[in-house]
Amino acid sequence: MEFDFSLLLLALPIAFVLGWVASRFDMRQLRMENRQAPKAYFKGLNFLLNEQQDQAIDAFIEAVQNDPDTSELHFALGNLFRRRGEYERAVRVHQHLLSRGDLAATDLHRAQHALALDYLKAGLLDRAEEALLKLEGTEFEVQARLALLANYERSRDWQNAAEIARRLQANDQGSFTGRLAHYLCEQAEAQFAKGARDEARKLLEQAIATAPQAPRSRIELAQLLTDFKDHQGAYQTLMAAVQAAPSAVPLIAPLLAQSAIASGHIAKATSDMEALYQESRSLDVLDAVVALEAASGATINTARERYAHHLEKEPSLVAAAKWIAGEKLEHEQFHPQVQRALDNAVKPLTRYRCAACGFEAKRHFWQCPGCQAWDSYPARRVEEL
Repeated sequence: MEFDFSLLLLALPIAFVLGWVASRFDMRQLRMENRQAPKAYFKGLNFLLNEQQDQAIDAFIEAVQNDPDTSELHFALGNLFRRRGEYERAVRVHQHLLSRGDLAATDLHRAQHALALDYLKAGLLDRAEEALLKLEGTEFEVQARLALLANYERSRDWQNAAEIARRLQANDQGSFTGRLAHYLCEQAEAQFAKGARDEARKLLEQAIATAPQAPRSRIELAQLLTDFKDHQGAYQTLMAAVQAAPSAVPLIAPLLAQSAIASGHIAKATSDMEALYQESRSLDVLDAVVALEAASGATINTARERYAHHLEKEPSLVAAAKWIAGEKLEHEQFHPQVQRALDNAVKPLTRYRCAACGFEAKRHFWQCPGCQAWDSYPARRVEEL
């Protein structure tokens, strides 16, 4: 049977026309999809910039549905869920990214890091630790170690926290000697609570060797020695703390006065505290001077004169309340009510305030209960800041 070439000539134009029509349809469809995805994406970005997170999430979900292979949209959506506290949804988004086989290694590591942050924010510390440990040797290693450090601190796993801090310090990520000393002090407190006083003392001595300039370890060692009735050792330890950390003198002064009285160093301590008060004008140091002078036989009028002199140089409601406590008023029958009102007014002024987040507390903290920052509480009280 002979082949009819006229049919071939007829079929070629028809095939060309059909191919052209199909390509135009595909291009048109592609343009529509490309227009829709960026439109939804930019709409979500606009909502995000205007702090309208609900609308931004809806827009990003629409964009992800139009283009499910876009990893950046998934990351944006996951971060939004985390910021809103919807940790379950954030976890699902990042787990979906990790399950994809077409992601580059960098995006996989990024998804792993985001998943770890989801777990941290949700308080799932075990899962967070597991996810962060998988980032060793990746470009997220430093961020993962910092997150691990916060994780171990939060769970009070001081030994693992110390190990991570040493690694960060070895990799030139800053000095962590202060934190390492704090970790040893925390372990010492735990040992002391269990009755292991000798072990607690060893840990505190190790903390002093780790960070000689840090006041906490010497203050807590002095408290431990006081518990042992070693007042002489406590006094010497606190005097060393004054030399090592002059800025912490207001914290050291009350315990130093007690140790000096118990160990018989009243005259020397009074002279030293007076000199330190002249340098710092701290009421805590002045209170220590007053306590030492009272132990050596000074009258209440001597104390009142001290507070009066302080008021001449520093306007202080706390000092005024201490001065008026021993003053004879014209209407003495109202003295208790006046004193009670003053004492109530000065309470907020005697608190300590975190310099990082502003959290206030009656006592001084080495780690802020609010923001978890270390050494963020000044040694001075609110009134003197």
